[in-house]
Amino acid sequence: MPTATTPVASRKVPRPRADALRNRERIVAAAREMLVEDGPHVSLDEIARRAGVGNATVYRNFPDREALVREVVCSVMDRTAEAAEVALAETGDAFAALERFVHASADERISALCPMIASTFDRHHPDLEASRERLERLVEEVMGRAKAAGQLRPDVGVGDVMIAVAQLSRPPAGTDCLRSDRFVHRHLQLFLDGLRAPARSALPGTAVTIEELRQA
Repeated sequence: MPTATTPVASRKVPRPRADALRNRERIVAAAREMLVEDGPHVSLDEIARRAGVGNATVYRNFPDREALVREVVCSVMDRTAEAAEVALAETGDAFAALERFVHASADERISALCPMIASTFDRHHPDLEASRERLERLVEEVMGRAKAAGQLRPDVGVGDVMIAVAQLSRPPAGTDCLRSDRFVHRHLQLFLDGLRAPARSALPGTAVTIEELRQA
């Protein structure tokens, strides 16, 4: 009688199909574009049409609007964090790396999505917290390196930079969101020049911290 036992095949967790992953990415990209262009009230049906998928595909990936908007906001923060990682990987001028990060952040249009974090769903959802904490940590590192090089004025905080990016990349009331894009990087550069050390003036108040930004 044989004593050897036949090994039991290990169970494998099935991976999503490549086409399913592509559909999900197309849905998130379409939702990001339409939320920026049309605001938080765009319908899931319109997003499905923009993405080139059926309504059932949208609901299969995202059971409700809250889940989809949360995924869009997380993806934008993750892409912004990746821009910060690129800045940290650069070995040249620390302030130039900060400049490139700020301009890349504006291109992600965080400002258009900020109101949705406050009004559309739970801002303390674990996915949001994880993406936000990663982004904040990386921005602190980018700014810290520029300060250590003596290039960034010491009286500014992460909150100052993130508020400025959000405000300067938000179109003025009554103007077309996309047409105002051509002014964003010009005004961001004016702001960045004001961050350079040595400072030419004293700032009122104190550096804005992330905690203050969250409570605002």
